[in-house]
Amino acid sequence: MKSTSSNHQSGAGTPASPSTGSSSQSENAGDHKSKTIRIGFVMDTLVEERWKKDRELFRQAAEQRGAEVIIQSADGDDARQMVQAEKMIQQGIDVLVIVPHNAEAAAALIQKAHHAGIKVLSYDRLVKNADVDLYVSFDNEEVGRLQARAIIKQVPKGKYVYIGGANTDNNAHLFKKGVFDILQPLIERGDIQVVYDQWSKDWQPAYAKANMQQALQANRNRVDAVIVANDATAGGAIEALAEKGMAGQIPVAGQDGDLAAARRIIKGTQTMTVYKPLQQLAGTTADMAIRLARGEKIDTRQKVNNGKTEVPAVLLQPIAVDASNLDQTMIRDHFHSREEIYGPVQ
Repeated sequence: MKSTSSNHQSGAGTPASPSTGSSSQSENAGDHKSKTIRIGFVMDTLVEERWKKDRELFRQAAEQRGAEVIIQSADGDDARQMVQAEKMIQQGIDVLVIVPHNAEAAAALIQKAHHAGIKVLSYDRLVKNADVDLYVSFDNEEVGRLQARAIIKQVPKGKYVYIGGANTDNNAHLFKKGVFDILQPLIERGDIQVVYDQWSKDWQPAYAKANMQQALQANRNRVDAVIVANDATAGGAIEALAEKGMAGQIPVAGQDGDLAAARRIIKGTQTMTVYKPLQQLAGTTADMAIRLARGEKIDTRQKVNNGKTEVPAVLLQPIAVDASNLDQTMIRDHFHSREEIYGPVQ
């Protein structure tokens, strides 16, 4: 079945630019250029490996550009994220960058920032139903399409399991939409049957493991392929397969380019991941956040509908990675070292 997400990412039409805020902000743009820009960065969590990388890469990118950064993680708590953002606003930040825990609940946070004359940039995850000034991410539907294409090459016909991420995360819906855009014609033709489809609360590997256990039980262990919404949850699903002696026998797709996933790819228990060059994401976001703070006009070629408005967006391209191109992608970019993935040279 297809995702019920109504969001779309579009490059159609004329280039768009985010609103430039109040006239007083525009008048003070010159002042912003002469002072240090203060960026507030409120993150959902630091549990997954990738978010720790985002934090450090964004800090480095912003400081290299002369900005000051205040970073807080909400540990998956909506109320805490709101308090953290409010405190940053009171501290006099010039722009707010947010990785929302709950795409819907974070809308109130956008309103508070705008009321204080502060623009908001959604980092990698889109805030829903709010006047977000700019969204910088990867093409998340393409992430799902890359996963599905890779698994179809391995299993053109058979029983598929889909294990999603957090239902509260807009990206989880976009990943799923991309997957089913590719799978749907094969489903309609009868080549592929999706025998299990469930979300994993808060992106927790334990929930993904339980989902995989349920999928195996419901299908008497007769499944042919598994697509999982990120590498951490893929790890949970692979644990469930390992308990049945099936790890490495069933193709499994993940995404995020986690070190553990790269090691599983070499070991043969995970088929592929989707690498998203986080240094590019962090650098682009730092550039855009500083420009927003200065009141500069930003032209974008793409927009993403968040349920309320067409949000100006910069969408970077993800890369499918398997055992054949680990060296040419993540290792070449120093995302992970060869020794980290393959072990020390003997």
